[in-house]
Amino acid sequence: MKLTTGTLVATFGSGCFWCSEPIFYDLRGVVAVTVGYAGGTTTNPTYEEVCRGTTGYAEVIQVTFNPKVISYEQLLEVFFFTHNPTTLNRQGNDIGTEYRSVIFYHDDQQKQQAEHVRASIDAQHIYNDAIVTTIESFTTFYPAEEYHQQYYEKNPDQGYCQVIINPKIAAFRQKFTTLRKNYQ
Repeated sequence: MKLTTGTLVATFGSGCFWCSEPIFYDLRGVVAVTVGYAGGTTTNPTYEEVCRGTTGYAEVIQVTFNPKVISYEQLLEVFFFTHNPTTLNRQGNDIGTEYRSVIFYHDDQQKQQAEHVRASIDAQHIYNDAIVTTIESFTTFYPAEEYHQQYYEKNPDQGYCQVIINPKIAAFRQKFTTLRKNYQ
């Protein structure tokens, strides 16, 4: 999906959207990150409905980025290395289809790139198990409720942020130093 400002949009589900939002927002070339829901059938789903696991939606982030600064393939690499893409419908203690590992492609080029990067990472045997990330056509995105937006930024001292999100951010910063906004 191309936006008028020369930016593109990517949509990823990697479990809890609170974990992935601060990571992707820290990337050079990322203009905006919105947490929300994609891949389901209910109109205007709520967080509570999505958590019941009956809507078909996944918790996702929608990333608006400048492809002249960061490529879609680089975003895919960050996606695959900042969550466990080998567990079906699960990330840590979060279990259900709403926590599935999924890439929603916006056009044929994104689909091809997602398939290529997934196959390449799988072939490297970085993970002990096979990657189960699905690659699905994007249809609709609903932003999550306002209290979910910038959750980590607003609640850095909250227990979940300290125990679950902080280690993910630290690992991301170590691996992807040169892709970060503050990298010189």
